Amino acid sequence: MSTPKFDQIHSNELYAFAGKDVPWLAKLWAEQTPDKEFLIWEPKDGNSKTWTYKQFWEDINKVACGLIAKGVKKGDKLLIHAENCPEMMIAWYASSIIGSVAVTTNTRCVGDELTYFAEHSEAVGCITQPKFIHALADNAKSIPWFVVTEDNSGEPAEDDQKHDHPLFDSLYGHGDEAPAREPEPMLPVGIQFTSGTTSRPKAVVHTHANALWGGRSNSQNIYADSSDVYLCFLPCFHINAQCWSFWSMMWAGATVVLQPKFSASKFWEVSVKYKCTRASMIPFTFKAIGAQEIPEHFYKTWATGVKLHGVEDYWKVTTMATWGMTETVGWATRSDIFQDSPEMNIGVPSPGYDFAIINPETGEYCDVGENGDLYIKGTRGVQIFYEYYKNPEAMEKAFTKDGWFHTGDMARLGEDGYMYFADRDKDVLKVGAENVSARQVEEFIGGLFDQGTFEEVAVVAQKHDMLDEVPVVFAIKGAWTALSEQEIRERIMQECEKGLADFKRPRAIYFIEEMPRATLEKVAKNKLREIADQYADEGRTE
Repeated sequence: MSTPKFDQIHSNELYAFAGKDVPWLAKLWAEQTPDKEFLIWEPKDGNSKTWTYKQFWEDINKVACGLIAKGVKKGDKLLIHAENCPEMMIAWYASSIIGSVAVTTNTRCVGDELTYFAEHSEAVGCITQPKFIHALADNAKSIPWFVVTEDNSGEPAEDDQKHDHPLFDSLYGHGDEAPAREPEPMLPVGIQFTSGTTSRPKAVVHTHANALWGGRSNSQNIYADSSDVYLCFLPCFHINAQCWSFWSMMWAGATVVLQPKFSASKFWEVSVKYKCTRASMIPFTFKAIGAQEIPEHFYKTWATGVKLHGVEDYWKVTTMATWGMTETVGWATRSDIFQDSPEMNIGVPSPGYDFAIINPETGEYCDVGENGDLYIKGTRGVQIFYEYYKNPEAMEKAFTKDGWFHTGDMARLGEDGYMYFADRDKDVLKVGAENVSARQVEEFIGGLFDQGTFEEVAVVAQKHDMLDEVPVVFAIKGAWTALSEQEIRERIMQECEKGLADFKRPRAIYFIEEMPRATLEKVAKNKLREIADQYADEGRTE
């Protein structure tokens, strides 16, 4: 008898989700619970629309036929540049039927960022909305065709958004059922761009197995079942809404209520109307509904990232301490919703993930209570994303030789056995729910002026009442430039408005005589953050 030769990655490819993919799951519920509500669209005007699992399966097949008629085939990349709307999700799942890859991009990005999304992904077509079509047509010239929704997430198109591109309805009428395809769990199904410390966002590739893993593990973490209703208002071009809301609810055969965006005035109205039981909440949402009367509601859990007893006491909803990122697909850490846990913890490792907290100086495991770099391990394409598309340099930097993924976050293990954030790579700012690369903003600003305008430029986070933090600029003006500080400020603000997504734009520009320094003469950004917060307290913008 020969000795077995085990290979974890090969084993997971073969067995983790053998015979299954995203269309398999959608079809499963269409056949098992055809009349169960899957997607409820709740636009601003209240003209809601509902898709049962059967109706959703029928629609995504029809749109898949329409995409095939436009030449989309297995392995092609389909750009979906839209705010939350039914067409966005129908197109994503239709693409999964074909075997193509849905590339969902941040709609707050502009200019050269759109060019980069289109060219880097090699998109063969684009689904978008009237409000974005002109910017895309001007900047994403590599894309052969565009299909445009009739309205902007329920809002009528404005006169200046008129165009001659085919509407989303044109994808219907090309067949009722797309050709069957053998399930390939490790086939890429989606790409999301994520900011890091580099100037260009990295294209994170998710497989069908990633989507199924995220759905299964997340739904099991919160003990979800078919009676659950997830209120989704965070943007669906991010992993939170895609995985934590849609994939987890589809795995459980449950329901998603989709809104165009968060609405403080309608939060409780919609929550009570549909008896919502789950939601992903961020600090901004708590502040926005904080003064409102709390009705009798049906919420079981809110995913909040950290344990927040004040939220639980005030709103009577269990907070789910959890941490995850685009690269980890689902919740890589979790708290147990039936057990209390310490304030501000981020949970413990979720089943399927290995964790390590490493001292960056010694390379050794950190002791309890010691801050260190957070590493995570799982099978690529299952628990962990498959790859950074067309970016071998980023892959080499992100993974150790033995397969550990360097998250860029810092954490510590408490004496209580729970994990806590220590700090994260502060070249990545967290503006509301968006990641912002400080380096990208620095390079953009540096490219606006002649050499010598600045001696040095640094972008850091400044605290903010609603968004937690926003980007601000510290600069040392060059001795030989003829521009005044005010002229420099005005040009930066004007050009950032044209060339950067709104959440990346600096809120203030501070000129200083010298930069604080850390080891090896690096700019001490922690000191700059302290100064920025002091300026915020003083109300200083210059």
